[in-house]
Amino acid sequence: MLIYYGVLSIYCFLLPLLPSLILLVRYIDLHVYFLLKNFLFVILPLYYISLNVIIWIIKRNFSYQVAVRAILLGFVFCLGLFVSTLATDSWNIFGWYMCILSFFHYSEFLAIAATNPRTLSISSYILNHSVQYQIAAVSSWVEFFIEQWLCPEIKTYRWISIIGLSLCVGGEFLRKLAMFTAKSNFNHVVQSERNEGHELVTTGVYGVFRHPSYVGWFYWSIGTQLILLNPVCFIGYTLASWKFFHERITVEEMTLISFFGQDYIEYRKKVPTGLPFINGYDVDVITKMQQENFQNPVT
Repeated sequence: MLIYYGVLSIYCFLLPLLPSLILLVRYIDLHVYFLLKNFLFVILPLYYISLNVIIWIIKRNFSYQVAVRAILLGFVFCLGLFVSTLATDSWNIFGWYMCILSFFHYSEFLAIAATNPRTLSISSYILNHSVQYQIAAVSSWVEFFIEQWLCPEIKTYRWISIIGLSLCVGGEFLRKLAMFTAKSNFNHVVQSERNEGHELVTTGVYGVFRHPSYVGWFYWSIGTQLILLNPVCFIGYTLASWKFFHERITVEEMTLISFFGQDYIEYRKKVPTGLPFINGYDVDVITKMQQENFQNPVT
């Protein structure tokens, strides 16, 4: 059963989406739709502020922190729906991006609440993942707006954005499937000590990739830049994401070998990481290098 904070986050994520029902009114009454549309710049901010005030009044401490972030992400998703529906062709892809980005961060929290609630924290939203992550996000926005201003025509290759959207949806699905398969064995933070009950998961999607959550996140990351049609950030995200996961997998597999010993060594021989040109921590290669250094010491 989903814990209280997970249920609270669902309500707080969905409530900001109510104004998006205006988009359905156009199929019922165009006159009412255009009337409401003209007041969007007033309706949306007032509604968002009202939700935050209500939450501030009725919730405290951790519950408030959970709720206010879920409301923010739900509101961004709502804005994304409006932008993707009402904006011009060169702008509406940014609405797609807003929906993908906000749902990813919200679903990270919800998935941890459902699969490993003892590790649940505000950091489970991974909004504060790292300074580098935040810089990368802002850089992609800057590139999009500059290119939109200087050469908006390059933002109209819809088929590329659709490929990016497919990568994001597929990557998101794979990552969450990995989290629900690993359950309590999944953690956002690489563990330095083996916790009680920590098991080696080799079934399901882990029988296809050793690190399916990283595979999903990698392709989700580069998919966001295809959605935005950002050529510079697409290259930058690909290189930065590859470097990040290469280092992370190496460190993680060192700890997994220390946790599970020969069982993990045999597992890594049978199942690939799933990421291009990343083999992970190869204990045989490291051992061979150590032996060569011992036999031929540097003088």
